[in-house]
Amino acid sequence: MSIKHNLSKITSLLPKNVTLVAVSKTKPVSDLMEAYNAGQRIFGENKIQEMVEKHEQLPKDIEWHMIGHVQRNKVKYMAEFVNLIHGVDSLKLLKEINKQAKKYDRVISCLLQIKIADEDSKFGMSSQEAKELIVSEEFSELKNVTITGVMGMATFTDNTNQIEQEFKRLKVTFELLKTIDNSLETISMGMSGDYSLAIDCGSTMIRVGSSIFGSRNYSN
Repeated sequence: MSIKHNLSKITSLLPKNVTLVAVSKTKPVSDLMEAYNAGQRIFGENKIQEMVEKHEQLPKDIEWHMIGHVQRNKVKYMAEFVNLIHGVDSLKLLKEINKQAKKYDRVISCLLQIKIADEDSKFGMSSQEAKELIVSEEFSELKNVTITGVMGMATFTDNTNQIEQEFKRLKVTFELLKTIDNSLETISMGMSGDYSLAIDCGSTMIRVGSSIFGSRNYSN
């Protein structure tokens, strides 16, 4: 199936309130261009250097989302153009994003990454830590970042019940944080294998790669 066909199949089933992030990591610029020509404008990358290279080659109306774990020393490379950073898991990282955004007179939107999986390998903060962050005086002093919602990654498992519980955990955290900051609107959860379930559990943003572009080749 073509990228255009895959995109149209997915978007035709999405509720109006759900945003599709096309996860283009490891994929060549020609694949992204095919998706772009089919109408897709939001792309997600998990390596900053790869995103920078693609940003330089592709149309400037693309919205770039950084969906991977972010190292603080790499923030400066994407600060000029990134639209949304999904994986913010500490105040230290937020401060660095704020510092780099200020250089370009920008306000960068961020999602707080909440640890909803039982796997030790997943990054993220607890709901309590997220709550403490957004009410902290230090955060209130940051003028070049804004928190627009939360992101979570479920355990890599075939156990649908477990995934559902983890997605619901993220929704509960979102509702808790929304009582503190009513402007929060994004719940980023769900990938190629489980986005339908994620949407049922309240997701407003899904990150889909292989269902659009086909399986990835990590040998490059």
